[in-house]
Amino acid sequence: MHASPLLQMHRDAGARVTPTHAGSLVLTHGDVPSEYRAGREGALLLDATTRGCLELRGGDAPAFLHRILANHVLPLAEGEGNANLLLSPKGKVQAWFDLFRTGEGFRCETPPGQAEPLRVALDLYLFGEDVELLDVTEQFAPLELTGPLAAEVLGKALPGFEAGSGGTQSLSCEGSTVRVRPAEVAGLTGWRIDTEPGSTAALWKSLLAAGAVPGGLVAEDSLRAEGLRPRWGVDASDDVYPQEARLDSAFALDKGCYVGQEVVAKIDTYGGLNKQLFALRVASEDPIPPGTRLLRTVEGEVRDLGLVTSWAWSFEHDTGLALGYVKKRHQEPGTTFDLEGLGTTATLLAAPEA
Repeated sequence: MHASPLLQMHRDAGARVTPTHAGSLVLTHGDVPSEYRAGREGALLLDATTRGCLELRGGDAPAFLHRILANHVLPLAEGEGNANLLLSPKGKVQAWFDLFRTGEGFRCETPPGQAEPLRVALDLYLFGEDVELLDVTEQFAPLELTGPLAAEVLGKALPGFEAGSGGTQSLSCEGSTVRVRPAEVAGLTGWRIDTEPGSTAALWKSLLAAGAVPGGLVAEDSLRAEGLRPRWGVDASDDVYPQEARLDSAFALDKGCYVGQEVVAKIDTYGGLNKQLFALRVASEDPIPPGTRLLRTVEGEVRDLGLVTSWAWSFEHDTGLALGYVKKRHQEPGTTFDLEGLGTTATLLAAPEA
């Protein structure tokens, strides 16, 4: 996993930086409530430069990816993209990433540290096809922007930006080429913006000058927890089915055959999920450790009915929110669980409408 080229700049600006599951990341630029409000009411700017990037080139790349990935590939025009998955033959999530078609082939933009594992996993399915897999993470240093004023900020910072464009836009900032494309950011609609790593600092400053508010992991986690969106390696990993982690936008039921498709289709047709990701309102303000069990007394017996995967402070609910997997038949909104060993409870919230 590569380090953010902006870390020293963030430190110099007074940001709190800490080691996390995704490397050294910015926790906050000093005012978490303002950062959160920027995501809800303004334009929140996030450093996403630790993300990975894999490029696929070659004449067989479109057919190869369409054959194995869970979402559509062949219908994508140059500049278009979607959230996508590589599943195991048993239907479990091996990789979750954003796929974009380029003039040379395709780009898979991955969570931090996941470009090389994805390259290895895809290589297992190559049998002489004209496909080249290139880990270009070191040349990839994106920023992310979300909030109702994000398009306005982009228009000021990047002349020629068109808010209604659904694909990748190539623009210019300080003499460098900048690519802007729609992407989910902190569980919200937004944009991913990247340029050459050496020009990322100038791009960051241009977006701030245009009105963006710099944010960090704390505000990002608050927004995504309220939107019931998982983080890879924290709330979603290779031991879950896509429907369990609510990754429905990353696979297509009308696509036809792909690796793991039969399992995904059976779950859609017949149900059968033993657990699913939910948000739970915590009755205390203290952080909840990942792995905390969700307990409930049923017919006089204390039963283990799930576990917490992450926690964030919710400004909407004015208390902590835990994300976690809850077993079927115990998923009614308002159901209360004891948090094992913590002396407090968590109440299940209704899932946001899709």
